[in-house]
Amino acid sequence: MSKSLEEVNESVMTDQKRTGFRRILAFLGPAYMISVGYMDPGNWATDIAGGSQFGYTLIWVLLMSNVMALLLQSLSARLGIVTQRDLAQASRETYAPFINYILYFLAEIAIAACDLAEVLGMAIGINLLFGLPLIQGVIITVLDTFLLLFLIHKGIRKMEAFIIALIMIIGLSFIAEMIFAQPELGKMASGLIPSLPNEAALYIAIGIIGATVMPHNLYLHSSLVQTRKFNRNPQGIRQALKYNFIDSAIALNLAFFVNAAILILAAAAFYNNGLYEVSEIQDAHKLLAPMLGSEWAPILFAVALIAAGQSSTITGTLAGQIIMEGYLNLRIQPWVRRIITRLIAIVPAVIAIVVFGEAVTGKLLILSQVILSLQLGFAIIPLIHFVSDPVKMKGFQIGKITQIASWVVALIIVSLNVRLVYDEISNWLMTSQNPTLLVFTVVPVAIGFLVLLLYIVFKPFFSKAKQNTFNHSPHHLSLTIDTHKNYVRKQIAVTVDFSQADSRALQHAFDLGGKDAEYTLIHIVETVGAMMYGKDIIDHETTVDEKLLHEYYEMLSGKGFSVQTKLGFGKPGKAIANIINQGSYDLLIMGTHGHHTFKDLILGTTVDKVRHEISIPLYLVKHQD
Repeated sequence: MSKSLEEVNESVMTDQKRTGFRRILAFLGPAYMISVGYMDPGNWATDIAGGSQFGYTLIWVLLMSNVMALLLQSLSARLGIVTQRDLAQASRETYAPFINYILYFLAEIAIAACDLAEVLGMAIGINLLFGLPLIQGVIITVLDTFLLLFLIHKGIRKMEAFIIALIMIIGLSFIAEMIFAQPELGKMASGLIPSLPNEAALYIAIGIIGATVMPHNLYLHSSLVQTRKFNRNPQGIRQALKYNFIDSAIALNLAFFVNAAILILAAAAFYNNGLYEVSEIQDAHKLLAPMLGSEWAPILFAVALIAAGQSSTITGTLAGQIIMEGYLNLRIQPWVRRIITRLIAIVPAVIAIVVFGEAVTGKLLILSQVILSLQLGFAIIPLIHFVSDPVKMKGFQIGKITQIASWVVALIIVSLNVRLVYDEISNWLMTSQNPTLLVFTVVPVAIGFLVLLLYIVFKPFFSKAKQNTFNHSPHHLSLTIDTHKNYVRKQIAVTVDFSQADSRALQHAFDLGGKDAEYTLIHIVETVGAMMYGKDIIDHETTVDEKLLHEYYEMLSGKGFSVQTKLGFGKPGKAIANIINQGSYDLLIMGTHGHHTFKDLILGTTVDKVRHEISIPLYLVKHQD
């Protein structure tokens, strides 16, 4: 399986930082990219609705959500740091294919809901600041894809700096808004006492939880922490866990400040003035100037909204890439991945605006956050199981107290969601003109998802977990050789990646050449360091790959084969072609996923490059999972 976000995997060196403070700074960054998801336009919609309808009453929900987020994001970071797998990859390597397809489908729904909020929010900000129609604003958000490609090409640190700059714009804007609003400190403090005035408050509270604790951020964080390169000994892992927790604590508390500021602003400006029905971002923008007595208030509001939409849409697109590659093990061209992810968000937004008009955007934003909350259980529960498993976590599993706290958080979120779904379906059945149709459609789907949730929760407790440490091993090769067959002497090159696919590739090679042929095993080190420094790179990944390649050599030599090994560095397509062109080979054997013509253009990231650069025959072996 390829590395998570392989373009930037282990691209930030931390071991070269001598002082403790500089080393901490080297680790800081991933959580700031996560934090923008906690202050995206979807949060604005739920915070404005909560503040205008219930004043300061729901501040405690924001605080509780922030504590939940810090716990869950620390678990996500732990998974990525220890196992070098993101949450989607860990799920794919643990659950049966059928379960994974459902989890992937649910994760894509969450990404679509999240991106819908971000696209709509940024379009609303552009509309408020420049007067462009929402449709045009939505279409403009396609440009985010190219900005993301530019930033990730410049490196993860440049992207983190860009995101932090946008966060500063949002934070400074709301500091100014608080000065204008002059909220009541006593009532703010009373809002920290838990209470839910009515059913409408429950709906808004669940929306706030969904907007704060976001499932796509759990996938994203487990991947972004892998951009740091550090010594992978026990001491190095413990240090990485410590510094990433510091990173998460700082970043998520900043996000809490922004969310609380939005809710407090709505309470001070609207609730205190009897405007209880302000839930649309556009209405809030329009009313800020007369309510706060400053023309700067709505301008700063719109600027912060654009910054929030821009920053969160970048991280949302990255999460979409991680989910697609992790669950499906689907490696496609980066620009194609990001265009697909962006279209998944833009198409529903355009359809909704065209069909229902611009007035529906506020309701869509809140609905998107409720959908996110409903999907949370399907991301949180596998995460808790993974980080509690001593085999997967190699001794770095969470302790009993943390496990209990994690399951309490999961229980709270799932219970609230079950209550919401039950209330909504009951309301539909009572108000629908054709309840029978709902009984045979909506009800079975809801029951099906409940059964899946229970399956994910209880299966590890009642059956032996699949023992998978997420490590490659050369000891899985299973080969059969026909000693009576006549072979033609050949020089055969075979690419290997230390996965189960190697057995098929080598079996085909030996079927063609037998023991009379000479074989060269080729493996490419794909780290960013290898791309920059080539064969001069000295890092953990190269050391491990050399060791595994040597074990292949010893194993196959012991079976009587004439074997050589070649270790290449950099982009696989180019590196493989260089090795082949510099040698005297009769045939190259490579694994493939079986794509042809147009699919090959999109999906053939390695094979497509190799076959156009070499002059010898290329034998493709279809990979089977």
